Amino acid sequence: MDEISLGVPAPILDSLPEDGQAAAQDMQRAVEGWEQRINHAIAEADDDAEATGYVLDAIERMDDRLETYDAFVPELRAWGQSPIYAIAWRNLMADLIGQLYDHDDLGERLDRERTHRVVDDGIRLRDL
Repeated sequence: MDEISLGVPAPILDSLPEDGQAAAQDMQRAVEGWEQRINHAIAEADDDAEATGYVLDAIERMDDRLETYDAFVPELRAWGQSPIYAIAWRNLMADLIGQLYDHDDLGERLDRERTHRVVDDGIRLRDL
């Protein structure tokens, strides 16, 4: 499997307030960290299936974080606070997941791995 290249999309950075430079830097560092961990796991994997499994694990962690940030939005609004940072981080997680699925033929392999995990857990497709 080829190395993965991830980035923070300009629209997400543009959505931050003018005083959001620290958040933009945090996002850049977070994306670099995700990219390094994923590429390290790919390099260490014995085969493409193992590498795909690790990428899917990373996607599941990103999805969990996306849901966490999404839950902050109404809570912040209820307290009269701006949810812009929670929205930006939520959108970043969603975009990173999209970037991984768009990488070469990785999306197809991720779908197969996800299906394999569902069936391996004893859940049949007719039960969904």
